[in-house]
Amino acid sequence: MPLTPRMRRAALPLLAFALGLIALGLAAVTVLDLRRPVATASAVGGPFALVDQDGRSVTQRDFQGRPHLVFFGFTHCPDVCPTTLQQISDVLAALGPKGRDVKALFVTVDPERDTPAALKQYLASFDPRIVGLTGSPEAVAATIKAYRAYSRKVPLKDGDYTMEHTALVYIMDKDDGFVGSLNLMRPPAESAAEIARQL
Repeated sequence: MPLTPRMRRAALPLLAFALGLIALGLAAVTVLDLRRPVATASAVGGPFALVDQDGRSVTQRDFQGRPHLVFFGFTHCPDVCPTTLQQISDVLAALGPKGRDVKALFVTVDPERDTPAALKQYLASFDPRIVGLTGSPEAVAATIKAYRAYSRKVPLKDGDYTMEHTALVYIMDKDDGFVGSLNLMRPPAESAAEIARQL
């Protein structure tokens, strides 16, 4: 039996209501999916195998059992890296005897130039608890990726190059879990208190 114009007009509100229910159901499913945690999205850090400034092989296991800091940079960095390393040194000093076992890892993003010897000479100006780490380009790239960091080689006009890189200072807990980034805009004592909460 064909639909009359009156029947069509009566069916339109019912059709609109049914479509609204379907849209509402789809929206609810979408919201529920967005609330589902993604296991890998928040993972920062992980296994690495690098070499320290004394030429010794080290992995993340060498720093477990106590909180530590991680900072990516390079020895030819003109300003950000030396400034940040001095700020880290000030924070480590502010920790006092309580923080004598806290290390800060300075992971190079420029393994081509940053040999263990170059790192050792460069870090001599900063707190001795700062450990320089380098390695093969592949090992360094894997570490950068594990920490969700970024680096890029940028050619300069004279044939030299510089590096763009993430400038965060990562706070890692004693189980090598990511706590957050260290705010170095505060007085060293306040930043030290943030680390001390992990001791």
